[in-house]
Amino acid sequence: MSLTAFIPEIWSARLLANLHKALVYGQEGIINRDYEGDVRYGNTVRINRIGAIAVGDYTPNTPIGEPQQLSGDQRTLVIDQANYFHFYVDDVDAAQMNVRLMDDAMREAAYALADVMDQFLAGKYVEAGNTIGDDTTPVQITKDTAYDIIVDAGIKLDQANVPRSNRFIVVPPAIYGVLLKSSLFVEAAKSGSTDTLRNGEVGTISGFKVLTSNNVPTVNGAFKVLAGHPMAITFASQIEKTEAYRPEKRFADAVKGLAVYGAKVIVPEALVCLTLTV
Repeated sequence: MSLTAFIPEIWSARLLANLHKALVYGQEGIINRDYEGDVRYGNTVRINRIGAIAVGDYTPNTPIGEPQQLSGDQRTLVIDQANYFHFYVDDVDAAQMNVRLMDDAMREAAYALADVMDQFLAGKYVEAGNTIGDDTTPVQITKDTAYDIIVDAGIKLDQANVPRSNRFIVVPPAIYGVLLKSSLFVEAAKSGSTDTLRNGEVGTISGFKVLTSNNVPTVNGAFKVLAGHPMAITFASQIEKTEAYRPEKRFADAVKGLAVYGAKVIVPEALVCLTLTV
């Protein structure tokens, strides 16, 4: 592969496409990218949230009250995470391999970055506004209790006025195995549409799209299962640099890239952290 054939803009776009396909926690429908824009490392995005607006009784021919001054609070999304990849392909290897070696290597770099970002987003369970179980008293989930536990998570979201549409829950394979033994989950999964399944999506139960991931965090052997609505977490990422060069002391093509990103829980009441054991 000649160095002149390397076009950074094309490779950067390809890397982002692979990255998005590989993510579970970081895909649309689990988080939102409402404030992404053109972010760079160290950027801060300030997000305003308007408070409740009062409604008064109206009496004909009677003046209404003074206008309410809007109130609210501000959240900040900081782009404070940065990861890089850096590899080379020896000219001899490139000549001997009857495959698109550099393309495959870039794809692997994308998956590696995706895994790191996925784990970062999975760690946002600590900011959930609702909990079921905790580190000292985790809840054991069985095929007989699985449905009720997920219903309880839905009730907490209902009480916080979180929309019932587009809710999700991300479980590890061990808990997915428990769900598969629940007749209620199996029947719900059969009735769900498979036309536009997200990455990792395995079914539906009690209004939640169920996704499975190996990046569900654990604490003292208990899983930190995150359920909620995509309004809760906002995420922004950018492939800031992608460069190709010829290493001075090698006959090889080398590539290095830098990805920057950040996430913020802006509506904590739209998340539930379930601390579960099997």
